[in-house]
Amino acid sequence: MREKVAKLGVQREKDFMYYVKDGGVWKVPRKQPGVEKGRPEKVADGGFAMDTNYIYFVDKQGDVSRAKRAVGGQKRKKAARAKKKSARKASRKTKAKGGKKKAAKKKKRR
Repeated sequence: MREKVAKLGVQREKDFMYYVKDGGVWKVPRKQPGVEKGRPEKVADGGFAMDTNYIYFVDKQGDVSRAKRAVGGQKRKKAARAKKKSARKASRKTKAKGGKKKAAKKKKRR
């Protein structure tokens, strides 16, 4: 499922978010209310090339690992896809005519 790419042993701090970019590990302060956005800071250089078919992350041990990227998402049933497509066409038609749907007529009670 996942494989280690570089053993860096980065010591993680609670108030920072860690990410991998261009073969290095970066940290940035977490957003907090009333505090300005912090600047990213390079923590360690991994010295590896990144492949777009994988996602890279810093694991619990502070090492860089990678996992195969999911492509395409979940497959849909054909009936659901056709229903969604027809609903999308109907909404486009109402937008082209003026953007408002006609109100349904109410039946009078006796």
